[in-house]
Amino acid sequence: MTTTEEGKRSQKLHQKTVHRDSAGVLSIEGVRLDHLAEAVETPFYAYSSRTIAGAYQDFRSALGLDVGVCYAVKANGNLSVIALLAELGCGMDIVSGGELQRVVAAGASRDGVVFSGVGKTRAEVEAALAAGIHQFNVESVAELELISAVAASHGVEAPVALRVNPDIDALSHDKISTGRKGDKFGISIDEIASLYPHASGMRGIRLVGLATHIGSQITDLEPYRKAYTRIAGLTRHLRDLGQSVTRLDLGGGIGIDYGSGFKLELKDFASVIRETVGDLNAELTVEPGRRLVGEAGVLVTQVLYSKPHADFDIVIVDAAMNDLLRPAMYEAVHPVAMVSSTAGGSRKCRIVGPVCESSDAFGSFDHLPELSSGNLVAFLAAGAYGASMSSTYNARPLIPEVLVSDDRFAVIRRRQPIEELLALERNPKWRSVSSRLPFSMKAG
Repeated sequence: MTTTEEGKRSQKLHQKTVHRDSAGVLSIEGVRLDHLAEAVETPFYAYSSRTIAGAYQDFRSALGLDVGVCYAVKANGNLSVIALLAELGCGMDIVSGGELQRVVAAGASRDGVVFSGVGKTRAEVEAALAAGIHQFNVESVAELELISAVAASHGVEAPVALRVNPDIDALSHDKISTGRKGDKFGISIDEIASLYPHASGMRGIRLVGLATHIGSQITDLEPYRKAYTRIAGLTRHLRDLGQSVTRLDLGGGIGIDYGSGFKLELKDFASVIRETVGDLNAELTVEPGRRLVGEAGVLVTQVLYSKPHADFDIVIVDAAMNDLLRPAMYEAVHPVAMVSSTAGGSRKCRIVGPVCESSDAFGSFDHLPELSSGNLVAFLAAGAYGASMSSTYNARPLIPEVLVSDDRFAVIRRRQPIEELLALERNPKWRSVSSRLPFSMKAG
């Protein structure tokens, strides 16, 4: 699908998060986005507390209380977002020591933390053991040996699930598929039957079960059905060998609506779980990220310039790929809407950012009116993998994040001053004074 085709479908608003008030102005809950733009300046992210809480409750309702939910912190690691979900009873799925510190700082329960990721360091393992996390999802034999050695040296046992790579194509984007043979994640399903008995006898290891995760932004139930069916067969085989398998971590990756109007129904996802692994009498966990926070967020940006062409305009906005990387990295196109509705016809445009990269583009759209300097536009469904993937490329400081609740809002990450970027860097003392002077423009 081309970006233009996607743009045609981008007029649909995510009604759970944004709506137009009587004046035709886009709002989150009871707060107008133009008022937020005046208060914090563009660009900025804004999130709906109500939408996040509702997404979690939808999971709880569909899956039932016997399936645990651990939020994939990488989707949006803001402390306020983590705290909101933790207060609702959500567990946490982390992939780094930094994310462990985030969930602890946000007040989340440490015994509800699952530690995934292919590159856990000794220091991260030690910190997770000291915190008393719920489970390590182990992705390689070498990692298993490291955890064994660290846990044994501290006289404790690490609760471990072996992450299985089931060789299933998630039918998603190549860069967010994680369960195929050759992907860097997990241990080949063909190796688990021999590894599991060995792991169960290792010092410092308390082997509790299996984990899997096949990808992200999945919009087809069949990959889940295939993966969970293979996990179920493997579980039965291991039990026939006399092994104990008490936990199954089923991963996440459930897609959201980026303007097409289609997404997986949670009740159907729950049915797949029941039909494939529901009779195994195991503790079940899922790890949604995008589905909990993605539709809750918008990125508000202001038009800087418009460059007319014969049949379309190139519109430069003040947000860029360093603020929202998904379009550049995944060819993703977010729905886009004017903050203030404008009467009249439409004008085809290509919206781009100011970063000096050709990939700094948000897509082509043909449903927007002719845009000019000062217009505010909002990229919708931007609550996941937006702020969490942002960078300071081109010396562009991190932008604010705002949390909205009813008619209130709070800045939950302030705009980063450029001075903070500079303060991270130092000129080494061994450099001569002359080498630090500006270069000379003198001829010769």
